[in-house]
Amino acid sequence: MRALLVTSVGVTCAAALTLPLATPALSAPVRPPSQAAESPGSGPPSVRAAELPVAASRAATEAAGSTQSLPLEPLAAPSDRSMGAGAAAGQGLERRTARPFSLVGVVWDDADAELHGTVQVRTRAAGSADWSGWQDVETHNAEHTADLGSDERSSGSVRGATAPLWVGDSDGVEVRVLPEAADPRNRSAAVPLPEGLRLELVDPGPDPAPEPAAETAPEPARAAPVGRTATTATFALNPTPPTTTPVVVPEVLTAESEAASAVNAELAPLGASVIPALTKAETEEAANVAAGAKPYIGPRPGIVTRKGWGADEKLRERQFAYTKTVKAAFVHHSATGNNYTCKQAPSVLRSIYRYHVKSSGWRDFGYNFAVDKCGNIYEGRAGGVTKAVLGAHTLGFNTNTMGIAVLGSYSSTNPPAAAVTAVSKLTAWKLGLFGANPKGKVTLTSGGSNKYKAGAKVKMNVISGHRDGFATECPGARLYKKLGTARTSSAKLQGR
Repeated sequence: MRALLVTSVGVTCAAALTLPLATPALSAPVRPPSQAAESPGSGPPSVRAAELPVAASRAATEAAGSTQSLPLEPLAAPSDRSMGAGAAAGQGLERRTARPFSLVGVVWDDADAELHGTVQVRTRAAGSADWSGWQDVETHNAEHTADLGSDERSSGSVRGATAPLWVGDSDGVEVRVLPEAADPRNRSAAVPLPEGLRLELVDPGPDPAPEPAAETAPEPARAAPVGRTATTATFALNPTPPTTTPVVVPEVLTAESEAASAVNAELAPLGASVIPALTKAETEEAANVAAGAKPYIGPRPGIVTRKGWGADEKLRERQFAYTKTVKAAFVHHSATGNNYTCKQAPSVLRSIYRYHVKSSGWRDFGYNFAVDKCGNIYEGRAGGVTKAVLGAHTLGFNTNTMGIAVLGSYSSTNPPAAAVTAVSKLTAWKLGLFGANPKGKVTLTSGGSNKYKAGAKVKMNVISGHRDGFATECPGARLYKKLGTARTSSAKLQGR
């Protein structure tokens, strides 16, 4: 057992941070995700009304969360007039009760197939009769994945998938997937939908238990004054309560949890929930900047670790994968919607993580970091926050870059200033570790995308949006417009 030491943002970490050395690439086959509902003894994946009491299903759900994977069925016709007369029938599921879930998405068999059409869901708030209106699910998500030809992409486990959508605590669902018309003049002739369409309902499970407070031991009896005998009454009459000695409560870490934490051991104690922030001077000292050298590095921000947001380390591939360096940062939005509170952000992360691994077949959470609407920064893909961890965020440009996902959808909604500031702080520090100028340009080699063919040399901003490497809406027009501000602020934090 190892002692778990409580840390908090703003507390100086005593361990020195050293610049990461180039680590050889390491990869391993991705374990195939489970095809069936994961909760033991819960019955078939498709659960209709009155078949499974909500209270009983909640008790049966795994502590670490669960995924219900429901095959879609043919729809006779669009379920309401909003889709228009003559529209081609698609696939979906009629209203039904399900075990509790908070995030939804649709997956299909072939990761190289694209869904040309619309995906909409409506859900029922848990324990109520209230159904939401129809909500759109972002269908074009193929650009958020591992590069073509990589071990992760070639594992045979990766599926096509929509973006996940956060819907909050729910226990009822309806979904429709309607194909695009092959000919605008004949809406009944539709582009075929991908094969093997399934609705994924993700329950993130409960938040991790707070780190236990230090227990206290009674102070040893103090020596009595000469000529007196120490008694209980002596303490009872003392207006100052006796001091206590903190006793750290030990915690047992699984092998997977210990490995995910150990890669950050120079920054925070093993099993810590937070990597504490440092001032710029402390960051420069920890980074061992040579005497007389100009330290272009921003102060290290506080970062919530994977343990802090409750990542189930048994889900991911056990080995870590690295590239040689970090030349650029790609900013994304998660497209999961904005209907979450910052208190719910860890649940959103656990849901996306489970969707990436169990539903989409990836080796781990796709992004290297995440930022919520309140500006909190979270460790993403495992492997160490100071290291060049290979992610699955920008198809064609995952090598020697990092991906930052701002939780939410920012095509028509302005990103909160706190989130943009957090992107600036994170990039000032992380890019500074690798000598990159946030206001500079960099040449990257494409691994192949719908915008640049494999092998193309592309000049980009060091802080780029996802759309700079792929023809996509991501990171949303409103967030994309803020990247100039993020570059300027990040460079200023570096001292440039």
